[in-house]
Amino acid sequence: MLTTEDFIRFPLQMWEKVLSKVKKAVVFMDDKCAEALHWSGGAAALLEAGARNLKQFSSFEACGANEPKAVFVVSTLLKGRTVDIIKDIISLSHFQYCVVFTTVSHSVHLLANHVTAEMEGNPVFEQFEEKLCEWMGNMNYTAEVMHVPVVFAPVSQHLLLTPTFAHLFPLLSPDLETINAKRPEKKKFGSLIDVDMHSLPAELQIEIKSLTSALNALFEATGTREESFAVGPMSRIIAGELASHPQAKTRRKTSPNKASIIFVDRTLDLTGAVGHHGDNLAEKILTVLKPLPGHVTDVQVDMLELTSLQRTPHSQNTLAPGCLAHNQSPAAQSLWEAMLTSKHKEGVMEVRRQLVEAASKEKLPIKMSMGRVTPEQLCSYIQLFRRSWGALESHCGVLQLGLATAQMLRHPSLPRWDSCLAFERLLLQALGDSDFPTVLRQLLPLMQPRGGEDSSASGSRSRQDECGPGELILLLVYLYSLADEAQPADRDAEEEEELEKLERELVGALTLVITRETELSPLLQKLTGCVNPEELTTERAHSAVEDMFETLRGLSHTRDHLKQLRSIYTASDGVHQATYHPFLRQILEEVFHPDRLECPDIEHMSGGLTDLLKTGFSMFMKVSRPHPGDNPLLFLFLVGGVTPSELRLIKDIVTAHKPGTQVLVLSTRLLRPTDIPELLFATQRLAPDIGV
Repeated sequence: MLTTEDFIRFPLQMWEKVLSKVKKAVVFMDDKCAEALHWSGGAAALLEAGARNLKQFSSFEACGANEPKAVFVVSTLLKGRTVDIIKDIISLSHFQYCVVFTTVSHSVHLLANHVTAEMEGNPVFEQFEEKLCEWMGNMNYTAEVMHVPVVFAPVSQHLLLTPTFAHLFPLLSPDLETINAKRPEKKKFGSLIDVDMHSLPAELQIEIKSLTSALNALFEATGTREESFAVGPMSRIIAGELASHPQAKTRRKTSPNKASIIFVDRTLDLTGAVGHHGDNLAEKILTVLKPLPGHVTDVQVDMLELTSLQRTPHSQNTLAPGCLAHNQSPAAQSLWEAMLTSKHKEGVMEVRRQLVEAASKEKLPIKMSMGRVTPEQLCSYIQLFRRSWGALESHCGVLQLGLATAQMLRHPSLPRWDSCLAFERLLLQALGDSDFPTVLRQLLPLMQPRGGEDSSASGSRSRQDECGPGELILLLVYLYSLADEAQPADRDAEEEEELEKLERELVGALTLVITRETELSPLLQKLTGCVNPEELTTERAHSAVEDMFETLRGLSHTRDHLKQLRSIYTASDGVHQATYHPFLRQILEEVFHPDRLECPDIEHMSGGLTDLLKTGFSMFMKVSRPHPGDNPLLFLFLVGGVTPSELRLIKDIVTAHKPGTQVLVLSTRLLRPTDIPELLFATQRLAPDIGV
């Protein structure tokens, strides 16, 4: 029987195809492929396979006369900008042998070139091989072009991410307006659930087809026959594409291993993604430490504690950062699993335990101490290893995870996590007792420029404790995603006017907060389109915040189309406090329900004609439909990202309800709370960058 390990091995098997071609070659790789490789052995895997060097996929890179072989690994179509960069690199070099790997299948290349007919061989790739020889200057030189789906990153034993599709996000109400604007009046869609694949922009269609092609390759390699289910508009489109994939139809007839895959839109529960209720060590590390350059998931770990260097303003630029990905070390891998899927306190205790165990193995003079784990204590253990190069090398992975934990625990922005959590709890209680405008008004006093007169006069909070614009935007998303839970659906004109007036006040207050910032965070840069405060005008900030509120208003309606799973909020009953009820928990409880109940919101997508016939027959006789809990293997694909807290939730529910079930989580990215505003308010959601 298949296990999750068989699927976790798939990315490594795909990278083997690349590694088989890199001997004596200089490898050029784009950021998305580099991030996938990072979790599958990293640059070391390439160098061990014989690669001479690894370079960024950029027109500013080239090779010398003594480097005749190049391998390109790209996550995009072989069109437009991607082709220009390859041509630039080859023109500035002296290659005689070029290999190009693309994660985009040949069938998707045909679609991108508007070819609908069935074609033998791989004509698009063959034509590109001729171009490569032309650019190398000799048609007798060797060129190879092939598709390899190196899109999956095995981040843990139960989690596969797709860095290539990190910015794929479910559709929102402003997207519906954009789609409808190009359609005739009689053919406009009434809601997002009506939107089909062919009505999407070409770039988004190509991205979805690339994703389903990669999923098909995963199931093909493991002999899996999947039943697809979907919850949410974007998930319906993706699941429908997988179900109708030409190769998938053939595969499902012969594959021996049964599995269920449920696609779920992230937008159906944004409360869980932006909230700070996740008592999880990995989530806090991912949130407070800076991301690795060019990466979506991993972070930079300061390695200074492992050296004898003095901390200076320039020491960070002297030393390469560490990271969280250490798949080659069993000890580091087991520690990372614990950090991902256990509570904060348990995770920190496990970090200390593994550091003590590693020091004991190396016979280092460790001083044991019990009680609360402090960052100083962890650093004192880690510093013991710098005296022994062998010990440092043997336990490098565990040491970096220990450093990440210590740096998170003493990070100046960590107190704001608790501040946000406290305010979220207050808002959650208020939602059940008041109408939405009353609850929303509670945010106004918080919207003060940081370090302003009001905050300094009170003397009660330091700048580090104050809510910045990032935290205020998170609270707005949190509240609007729950808005429909508190308010009556049919507000009268007076209440609507009151809400609009309040929103105008909030827009003005938040605009002031943003314009008074001395430094623009990555979120504010994406929101306003400005890199530094000097170029940010009040008009530009005001316009960006107005657009943001337009998106926020639609968040309370994301579950309107659902029949059963419409609420993620339980109001206080006088005895128990109001609580947030995670959407993912509700789905899994339906899947693992002992009575095998049919949930109308978990839509079966694999059936085709058979399913339509069953639907017809079910009107006058009992018909057994496929159920996601039928199979021994369950995939959960969260479109738009999954949080570490949700990974722990999934693990706990499976253990409690159906311990024997193998569950593998697939997702576009591992989320920090701050990722959600960037994805929600992105201007390129309908036109993703596919390299054209």
